[in-house]
Amino acid sequence: MRPLVALSLLLFAAPAFADTFVYVSLASEKKIAIYKMGPKHGKLTLVAHAPLDGEPGALTTDPAKRFLFAALRAEGKLTALRIDGATGKLTPINTVPAGADPAQISTDRTGKFLLAAYYVAGKVTVHAIAKDGSLSKAPVQSLSTADKAHAIVPDRTNRWVFVPHTGPNVTFQFAFDAKTGKLTPNAVPTLKAPPKTGPRHLVFHPSKEIAYVVNEQGGSVTTYALDVKAGTLKPVQTISTLPPRYKGTNACAEVRLDPTGRLLYASNRGHDSIACFAIEKDGLLRALDRVPTEKNPRSFDLSPDGGFLYAAGESSGKLAAYRIDGTTGMLTRIATYEVGKQPWWVMAVRLGAK
Repeated sequence: MRPLVALSLLLFAAPAFADTFVYVSLASEKKIAIYKMGPKHGKLTLVAHAPLDGEPGALTTDPAKRFLFAALRAEGKLTALRIDGATGKLTPINTVPAGADPAQISTDRTGKFLLAAYYVAGKVTVHAIAKDGSLSKAPVQSLSTADKAHAIVPDRTNRWVFVPHTGPNVTFQFAFDAKTGKLTPNAVPTLKAPPKTGPRHLVFHPSKEIAYVVNEQGGSVTTYALDVKAGTLKPVQTISTLPPRYKGTNACAEVRLDPTGRLLYASNRGHDSIACFAIEKDGLLRALDRVPTEKNPRSFDLSPDGGFLYAAGESSGKLAAYRIDGTTGMLTRIATYEVGKQPWWVMAVRLGAK
């Protein structure tokens, strides 16, 4: 067979796109709901439920999207599952003891370590991830920080790790050794926020040395400049997630970026909305709108192509689906799904992508 003919047949047989699946933690039902996303219209189709031995909260995957990890908050455990790249279904690998109330988890950029922040235990841990996706029974490291540790996120270089705490209004700053998995307190170990701010979740810009932190008590998002040589953050802007005249109670929860780094979204619990922001060339935020969503939106995520947003109402048991206007960043609600009791985490993953 001629090389060009063989190449043509290969291209013809190859899928035009990789499939995207949306995983939803259902804490009260002790399972993860798995949905397949329609690439053009964003419609979700239920594939299966993955039962667990505890109440799932935070979810994450390794960079290759071969394994999914879940924090079992009430049980104080971490669990690893294998992802079927064709169907999105999950198969248990192992579960390990961790600590009281693991609030958020992430892998380092190599996928060799699972990092966890503990809301009640007031600590962080690092577990090794084996080639088969299993977690080490004992952590590589366990470090005390402070109460209400709420997220743990490595920067793009994998040299630094940051841990926002909603209780003491601080973000811990660590150096990270990607070979050993060990964390070392930075020369400036903590960054203090103003009273009643509550730094909660953090995301890094995909191409700029900038981080965005959503503030639980502050009803705001703070833009930080990252000194990539020193591994420290410096606040440069704080912008409200709420309308100017809103006087009700509110607690911000989640923050997400679109893949181009042009748009940012944050969730308001109380105002029950998704706050939409444009990201200017200098990385600063400009408010666009607040879009109504389901009651108590603890978690939401964007599809990997940036075309859709899915927000879970913890109190309603529903998932609101929105189409994202790529030009304006505005959200249009296109569907609402009954997902189950107490949806705590939403994660959209493209499987099979090269």
